[in-house]
Amino acid sequence: MTSLFATGTQGTPITILQSDQFPHWLENQSSPTKTWMTASGYQGQGLCLIPNREGHLSQVVYGVDDINHHFACGDLISQLPEGEFRIEGDDDLIKRTAFAWGVGAYRFQRYKNGNDPMPTLVLPNESLKVTTEREVDAVNLVRDLINTPAQDMMPEHLGDCVASLAETFAADVEQIIGDDLLTHNYPTIHAVGRASEHAPRLIDLRWCHKRGEKSGEENLPKITLVGKGVCFDSGGLDVKSADGMRNMKKDMGGAAHAIALAQLIMAHQLPVRLRLLIPAVENAIAHNAYRPGDVIKTRKGLTVEIHNTDAEGRLVLCDALAEADTESPDLLIDFATLTGSCRVALGTELAGLFSNRKDLAAKLCEAGEAINDPVCALPLHAPYRDFLNSDIADLVNCPSSPKGAAIVAALYLESFISDSTPWCHFDIMAWNTRALPGRPVGGEAMGLRAMFDYLVATYG
Repeated sequence: MTSLFATGTQGTPITILQSDQFPHWLENQSSPTKTWMTASGYQGQGLCLIPNREGHLSQVVYGVDDINHHFACGDLISQLPEGEFRIEGDDDLIKRTAFAWGVGAYRFQRYKNGNDPMPTLVLPNESLKVTTEREVDAVNLVRDLINTPAQDMMPEHLGDCVASLAETFAADVEQIIGDDLLTHNYPTIHAVGRASEHAPRLIDLRWCHKRGEKSGEENLPKITLVGKGVCFDSGGLDVKSADGMRNMKKDMGGAAHAIALAQLIMAHQLPVRLRLLIPAVENAIAHNAYRPGDVIKTRKGLTVEIHNTDAEGRLVLCDALAEADTESPDLLIDFATLTGSCRVALGTELAGLFSNRKDLAAKLCEAGEAINDPVCALPLHAPYRDFLNSDIADLVNCPSSPKGAAIVAALYLESFISDSTPWCHFDIMAWNTRALPGRPVGGEAMGLRAMFDYLVATYG
């Protein structure tokens, strides 16, 4: 992202305006500016390029509906010519616009030839530049991982991504692969992934802030991240429809979020002990695929009757969550593209949030609202646990009725976590179904920035 940003005081000035304030702003401008804007028919909405007497670009005006929205200027970078530009305004406006500038520049170009040149935003100091690049890099990492077709984003590719992250930040990483999952007692991860030629695995990264080297790691809070890494979901033997399968490359969106959050934590050197667990599988169809009606004994010892093989995400997550819980982390976070039911309840642009701590959920919702990364808390309604009852096992993996299915799925996951462990579960779409400023159609980070801002406020 370095080519998108520079530091200094140079560059063509950009004035960001609240559209309804344009008439008042125009009254205080020079006569040539008033004449130009009147002649061009500009009414305070969108882009206006203002030349000097020699015909060279001297000023940019950009009118938006909500100047405080973090994505308000998301389309600005794609509308400007090459060159250097700077924002005129206070620190908060510059920070918001810089974020929008960076995420608005995103293009998934892996399979296309050529790149369109982009303008550069000049920021007032190196600290803001670095912070902005880290945030934009994390969002765009989520997008890249999700947008990559399954042919190039299978469990081994997720493993390579985490290994690269570990090398960058001097973290330790271990992968338990294939039948070794059974040896190490991760039976549900193995069951879901065994039908694929791409071996299932549990990817396990550990990192500790350098302060732990001096004071002892035990003095730092432990944050554990878990991400659903279903790299492609055919539905298994309960096979999806063609429409339902079309975008299932995005079913590893939870893993993408957990990886990007780990990157943010390490890049910002948050004073914590970090663990990242990614159960990575392909839910494929073959002679050895797990079946409806099978009963699997999980890592925790609970037995699960398989009602539907297309409810595989909670199966791979439950073994990883059970392992995470054994270390009693100060906060356990999971991300998953888990249920269509959550999309029915909230639509595609809100991250669903479940937590066993109401104060934690409230703070995450507040954090998301402050930065336009909306998070909506949903209830862990305990009576719905009855829908997980099985006649022959401790649990079923999903209920027969779709009603309240997002809640029931979250309750299933909660069964593998101790009451003493603070936990939050994000049920996310991880995909933009329509283009909005700074948010193209395709893979998208949802709840990532809200979660990170909470972590900074709590542990930073």
